Formats: sequence, structure tokens, C-alpha cells
Amino acid sequence: MAAPLLSFHKEVLEKIHDPSTSDLLILARGLGLRRLICTLMKIYDSPQNLILLEETAIGDELGVMGCRKPGLRVVGYEMGKKDRQGLYKQGGLISVTSRILVVDMLQSDIPTELITGIIVLHAERVTALVLEAFLVRLYREKNTTGFLKAFSDQPEHITSGMSPLKNIMKELQLRTVHIYPRFHQSIKDTLENRKADVVELYQRLTEPMEAIHHAIVQCMTTTLSELKRSHTTLDLDDLTVESAYFRSFDAVVRRQLDPVWHKVGPKTKQLVSDLATLRRLLTYLLTYDAFAFHAYLETLVASNTTTATGGTRQNQSPWMLTDAANIIFRTAQRRRWDALDDLEGRVKKPTAKSQKPWIPDGMDPVLEELPKWDLLADVLQEIEGEIMRQESLSSYSRGSNTVLVMTSSTQASVLISEFLSEMEWRGRKLMEAKLRRYLYWKGKLASQKRDGKCQPRPQFGRPPQLDRPDRQASGSITPSNSTGLSEALKKKDKERAARSANRRRIRGGAPSSAARILASQLDPDFDTQYGLLPPQQTVVVRAYSDDSDDQVLAEIQPKFIVMFEPSLEFVRRIEVYRNSNPGLGVRVYFMVYQLSCEEHKYLAGLRREKESFERLIKERGVCIFLCYSSMLLPIHEDKRAGSKAGEQIIKSISSRVAGGTQGVEYANSQVIVDMREFLSALPSLLHASGLLVIPATLTVGDYVLSPDICVERKSIPDLIASFNSGRLYTQCELMSVHYKQPILLIEFEENKSFSLEPGHLRNLQRNTQSKSGGPAESERAPPSVQSKLILLVLHFPRVRIIWSSSPYATADIFNDLKANNFEPDPTRAIAIGAEEDPEAGAGVNAAAEELLRCLPGITAKNVKYVMSKVGSVRQLCELSRVEVQGILGVEPGNLCWNFMHRGERQAR
Repeated sequence: MAAPLLSFHKEVLEKIHDPSTSDLLILARGLGLRRLICTLMKIYDSPQNLILLEETAIGDELGVMGCRKPGLRVVGYEMGKKDRQGLYKQGGLISVTSRILVVDMLQSDIPTELITGIIVLHAERVTALVLEAFLVRLYREKNTTGFLKAFSDQPEHITSGMSPLKNIMKELQLRTVHIYPRFHQSIKDTLENRKADVVELYQRLTEPMEAIHHAIVQCMTTTLSELKRSHTTLDLDDLTVESAYFRSFDAVVRRQLDPVWHKVGPKTKQLVSDLATLRRLLTYLLTYDAFAFHAYLETLVASNTTTATGGTRQNQSPWMLTDAANIIFRTAQRRRWDALDDLEGRVKKPTAKSQKPWIPDGMDPVLEELPKWDLLADVLQEIEGEIMRQESLSSYSRGSNTVLVMTSSTQASVLISEFLSEMEWRGRKLMEAKLRRYLYWKGKLASQKRDGKCQPRPQFGRPPQLDRPDRQASGSITPSNSTGLSEALKKKDKERAARSANRRRIRGGAPSSAARILASQLDPDFDTQYGLLPPQQTVVVRAYSDDSDDQVLAEIQPKFIVMFEPSLEFVRRIEVYRNSNPGLGVRVYFMVYQLSCEEHKYLAGLRREKESFERLIKERGVCIFLCYSSMLLPIHEDKRAGSKAGEQIIKSISSRVAGGTQGVEYANSQVIVDMREFLSALPSLLHASGLLVIPATLTVGDYVLSPDICVERKSIPDLIASFNSGRLYTQCELMSVHYKQPILLIEFEENKSFSLEPGHLRNLQRNTQSKSGGPAESERAPPSVQSKLILLVLHFPRVRIIWSSSPYATADIFNDLKANNFEPDPTRAIAIGAEEDPEAGAGVNAAAEELLRCLPGITAKNVKYVMSKVGSVRQLCELSRVEVQGILGVEPGNLCWNFMHRGERQAR
């Protein structure tokens, strides 16, 4: 059963549920946006309504809320055209992607005028170049009465750039905006009515972790300062170490450097990459164990010094040459074991004979554990005591005793599950197993090197009999396992073993991996894999996800929640969960590393969201003023033929009017677009410029502008990939055969500078080859793009090359090319180069067709076209060179004619 709506949820629904209005709702993250959308769709659900949604993940939640059957139906790419048409006519709730919906609207497969409304999620992503803007224009051309509801919970994305809220409202053609931050009065009054019992646990880092953390921050500061110093002309003052904690920092830096990216040297590009690497290092320091963190450092060193082919790398990371980097690597090594006696000139201490036999001589294992592990074990023991106390009172209480442990990632969930499965040892056995695995892999690698075998990539092997250490039935340590420990460790292990009588079992919740179940505490006949565990003996380990976390809380209804890493979004989900379940006592353990990037990132996220909402509130007032002062573009633009919206009109003089007078016939100027091109922004811009876009499945070309003009569009990465694969040669050959004016359009990216400098193109080629698995630059020097373009022009002299600076410029170029030209025929454009139906060729001489395929210049793509032009092979042989070239093209026609008349030339 779905949780009841809170008072602020009802207030929001009261404002946006009216189907006669179109609204944009911006809600703070974690406050139940998906629940609001599901409730709104449940209100609109009716066979008489046709509601379109571009999200499929809420179908299950709609079923839980009691939405009528068939509920939310999904339209996928595997569904045929007739099936989609029938589904649209049935009405109800339909989930469909923007690409499918745009194509169906252009082909009139969906009754656009009968659509009740469209719901758009992730409104922060809407720009003039996305399909959603194209969809809204098509929707408003034929339907001005239907509603459009847009939703977003990412205020930080909307406040980046110049007036982004106004641009979103313009593209979605909206005037009403509702903003609900966490500090909104109604939300504040609702959530502060019932508060959860929050226990804040601040854990200090260990001394080695503090040293590494300080060194990484120092490296980030140095790298950022070097980046600013190398580009004094750019506005990089907003780039701080605090902002570098977030993933969006990489995109911000690239956006600042994109206009001059082709001019910057390899050092600057390396600095930008190093900032992302250092940010990941900070995260991995707090979430990875000592062995995994050191293994990642080893991969960084290996990738920084050598290339993929084993050569020496030219541009190395500057931060690795600093003293702070030396502290990072040396301290990370000390977290595993102490092997620095020789480096510091000390004399090695004699190792105890009681040390474990698989540990090498001279190695003193440190095996530093993450500080939160002990804290988590203490918290679970406290929870277990609280559950026993509540059960002794025999008083009924809502909720389950299942403990929910939330982590930041699936990797952290796996590590926590491994720790909890060995929790009676407080992580010591887990770290010993990782050490033994590492030594086993190192020994195996050394033996392979001695035998002359190659090891392509390091993979940790598993030594035999490592899954479970030897234990007694009571769970205490066996003598064979305790002999290598010091007296202090022996005493600690005895205390830990005494407290492990009623250890809890672990279940990993999706999306985290399945956790292990303690077999020592189960009955021998109990099925550990498929048996039902009571809630009081279950711990669910799960990674933070999206709005599906609300559904997990509603299903499990935990009374004890452990937030292993802080999450602003999940804190609010707990507030909503607590107020949606009156009478349910919830205790939350909030863990955070004190004076670390984890704490700074959490506080900075709070501050960024608050500032974003304040800016949105101010910008909303400006947008409302513009709307009512008619300074904003009209809401419903008239795009019909003959309107004053600037649409291109073809005026043709007709002499068939009575009296011989001249009449004017209005028709839309059209362009035929390949289906695959709807992934780009160009079809939307062509429609916005006034052209009628006709989607079709084209075999030859991407755009057909007239019966004689065909365009193959290539972006810069696609151009290089097409050259490397040879696909561009085939495409130009087909265009030359079937069209009089074949055009190769090379399109740059918007707001990005580009130059035909060899260094820039070499970087693009290098990236393309690395993705395709091709040889590296040290093995061979590939020919430049300029030389390949020259060869292409020499081989296909009729192909014209057009350079376009952006998709906007491409739309203007297409309009200029179409001037004074006839309109293309969609049926003919689809038939050109397409493989015909096998039954359509019945009665054709198969032997003659096979002979035709063997001639030079004739391929499987153009053989049908040649057969439609000539009646027999003899007729083809009797054609002149010019006539053959007119059918096949210049070069293919020349090859075919020379081959057929080779004997005649020799006889002469």
C-alpha cells in the first residue's frame, strides 16, 4: 500500500493538477517528486485521456498506488508502427521516448490534436538543441488546448549559464513556475512536525589517512593554480578546491576551456585530467580498503609512465613529481605493511617464529582498517541491544527490526557486506585474507616471469582454502590462526569473540550485490540460501539510488537506519518517510569523517542548493514580468502554412485558373531526413527554420534536399571514424551513383572552436583509435585528415564538401541549397539504394543478374538500380562510356566500361 501524501504534497497537487494549465515544478531533491508525478498520473488516468510520459521507471509504483489496469504501457523500438497506432487510439497512460514520439508526430501516426497532455521529466536538460523542444513545437502546432507538465529536482543545473530558467520556459512554452525548496514554509512546517531520532557520529581519520588526505588536497591546489596560471585570459576564478569535490567540476572546467581547447597544449589537457583523478582519489581514500587504494595508485603510476604499447609516455602528470605525491605513495604502502627498514637505514627486527607461514620474512603486516568499520560494528551492537530491550517490554511497535545500511556506491556495499560477514573479528580476518590474496598473486606473477610467460593484466588470484578461516564450533579463534598475533591483538580478539554470540545476518539489497550469511549461527538443517530470515536477524546493505529509495523505505519500514556515508537527498527521504508513517519510531545513525572532504562536500552541497533556489526565485520574478510585458516570445507560435511566423513558402504560378489569371499555391518546403539523424539536433533546427521534416529510412545519404541534392552529414569524430573504417568511401560512392549533386557536410560542435591544426586532429585520431582498439601513435603515423580529404575529392570529383560551424549554420545552409530547386520525393528517396523484396524480382534472369554483379563498379547496393536502367547485359555493353558513367558514376562507370571493352581495344 502506498504511503499517504503529506500536507505539502497536497498543496503542490492543488496548484498543478488542473488539466487546463501548463506548469513547471522545481522541487528539492528527496521530497517525493516521483510520488507527486504518480499521483498526478493516477488522477488523469482514463480511457478518454491520452497522457504521454517519457519515463518508464514509475510503472511499478503506479501499480502499488492502485492505478487501474493496464496501467502505464511502454512503447519501445521493437513495437511496430501499426501496434503503436492502435495503442495511441486506446488512450490511457503511455510511456514513450522523445525520439519515437517526434517521428510518430511527423508521420501523423499519433493523433496529436487528441493528446490530453504530456508530462516532461528532467526539465533541467531542456535546451533548444534537444528533442523535447522539438516535441513541444510539434505538439503546440496542432494542439493548443492540451496541457504540458514539466518537473525537475536539480536546481543547480537550472542556475548555470545566462537566464537558464527563461530559456527552459521558452522552449517548453510555459508561463507558470512553482518552486518548492526545503526552506519553503509549508515543507518546513510539515517535516519538522515529526522528527526522527538522529545520532550524529563523527569519526576521525587515522594518522596515515589524514596525511594522505592533506597531500591530495595540496596536489589539487597546486594543479588548479597551475591551470589558472597557464590561462590568464580565461575567467577561472570560480574554480576552487571546494568546487572540485563535485563531479560537475570536470564539466565546468571543460566548458571554460572548450573555446580554446584546440589551442591548449598537452600539459593543460593533462592538468584537467589530473583534477578528475585527484577528486576520485579523495573518494577512494574514504571508501576503499588499504589494498584496493594502493592497487589504484599503482595503476596511476603505470599509466603515467608508460603507454599502452610499453613506450615511455611524453606528457606525465605534474602532481606525481611533487613532495605531496611522495607522501601519498609512501603512506599508502605503510597502511598495508611496514617494509621501510632498508629505506630508512634501520636494522630489521627479527621476526617472530610464531608468525604465519605464508607471510614473508621481514614483513610486519599493518593491515589498517577503515575507521568506520569499528564504528559500524558498535552501532549494530547497540541496535541489537535496543531490539532486545524493546522485545522484553512486549509492547507493539510499528515497523520492522531490519537494519538498513546505506552506502555511496555498489563497491562500498560489497566491502561493507564482506566486513559484516566477518564482523566478530572487526575486519582483521578480512584484511588478512586480502593480504594473502595479494601475496599469492605476486608469487604467481613472479613465477610466470621466471618461466618467460607474459601476464597481460594484473588479476588477483585466490589462494586455496582462503574462503573461510578455520574456526571452532563456538566461533572462537583456533590455535593455528592465533599464533601469529601479538598479545594485544590476542586480547582484543578474545573480547570480540565473546561479544559475537548473537551476530546478525546480512542481506545485500539492490542495487548492491548479495551479501554473505553467517553459517556459524545457523542451524545445520537450515537452508542458508533460500530460507526465510526473521527481520531482527537481517541487515540490508544498499547503495544510494534515485527515487526508488522511497519505495525501499516503504516496503522494508526499518526502525533503524545507518547512513554509512552522508547524503543530503537521503536525509530528506527519511524525513518524508518518518512523517508519512505516524507512530513509527525511526532512529538514524549519521556517520561522517570529521574534517574531511566528505564533511566539506556535504556542507557545500547544502549551501549550493540553497543559493540555487534563491537565484531561481529571483529569476522567476523577472520571467513573470517579461511574460506580462510581452517581452517573452508568444506561448503558442503559429507554424501553419501561410502564417506570419516566417515559414518558407513555395509560390508556384498556375495557368489553369479560369480567365488565364495567375494563382499562388502555398506548400511547405520539405527535407527528407534519415531516422538515425533524429539523435542529433539538426532535424529540430530545420523544423524551427520553417522546413517540413519528413522522417524516412534512407540507404543513401542522411538528408535529401531535392531530387538531385543528397547530403551526408559528419561530425568531426564521426568523420575520422568513417575514414578509418572505410565507410565514407562507400557512402560517397553511393551518393555519386544516385544523385547529381552529392554533398559531404562536415559539421563542428556548437560553442567549440575547431582548427585544422595537425596537433588537434592527431588528438582526435588518437582518441578514436584508442576506442576502436587500433594501434597507438608510437607504432605508426596515420595520414592526416587533410590528405584523406584530398584523396576523397580526387576519387569522387562530383562530391562537394561543405564546412559548417554549428547546427544553426547547417540549417541556414540547407535553406540556401533548397532555393530554386524542386522538392524531393520521399518514395523515390526511400527506394534509392534499398534492397528490394525477393518476391519483387520474380521472373528476372538469375544468371544474368549474377553476371552483372561480377562486373567491376557494380555492387549489391546498385545492381537493382542498374537493372532498372537497362533491359539486358547486351544493352549495357552497347552503351557508351558517358552513358555508363551516368548510371554508375564517373569512376565506377569508367571501370565497368573499360572491363567490357577491353578486348576491343586489344584487337585495335
